[in-house]
Amino acid sequence: MDTWLIIVIVVAVVVVLAALLLLGTKGREKRLESRRSEAGELREEAEARTQRASEREALAEEQAERARKEREAAQSHARRANEIDPDVET
Repeated sequence: MDTWLIIVIVVAVVVVLAALLLLGTKGREKRLESRRSEAGELREEAEARTQRASEREALAEEQAERARKEREAAQSHARRANEIDPDVET
């Protein structure tokens, strides 16, 4: 085999390997960017859910406080009713 033919084959193999390496790197970068994008979307969704949960917790705490006050008022009324009812011994 002639020397120039061996050089051409070696150069062709090097070019093909370089192209494969470049394509592999580009594919990897594309997958990484896709995963970064997905992670960003998941973080945004998590932040929105956290915000909604905080709002619901605040609302639940307000409702629990109102319920506690209503229970206290009801108990106060019941005590007062017992105080003025002649049939209830205190």
